[in-house]
Amino acid sequence: MAEAWTRHLWRNLFEVFSAGVAPNRMDPRTVRVMEEEGISMEGHHPKHVDIFKEITFDYVITVCDQARETCPYFPGVHKILHRGFEDPPVLVKGAGSEEEALGHYRKVRDEIKDFILILPRTLGFEDKKND
Repeated sequence: MAEAWTRHLWRNLFEVFSAGVAPNRMDPRTVRVMEEEGISMEGHHPKHVDIFKEITFDYVITVCDQARETCPYFPGVHKILHRGFEDPPVLVKGAGSEEEALGHYRKVRDEIKDFILILPRTLGFEDKKND
């Protein structure tokens, strides 16, 4: 979700790469709640962080506690930022209905959007615009 939001909101400001420490499959509920916001997840697929180990990044942003604790070292990183979000598949374990489950995904989706909206300011890009 964070990659998709960043590409959608700040496509001209950031070149975005997304990966996980234990990638699985594209979650159908994630696809659904992002499409509700007009964001297609087509072309997105889970990738392991190791495929990016040869790339020099300016920023590494982790969005789950597991990634924060196990993320590999990236040489040359200007700044590392962590903002943890709850994991929707964990949240839905007690859901009584599909609609309740989707509510958990929507909550996390919206929290991630709020974080991405302020990302340029958080990273010190106050004067940059997304032309």
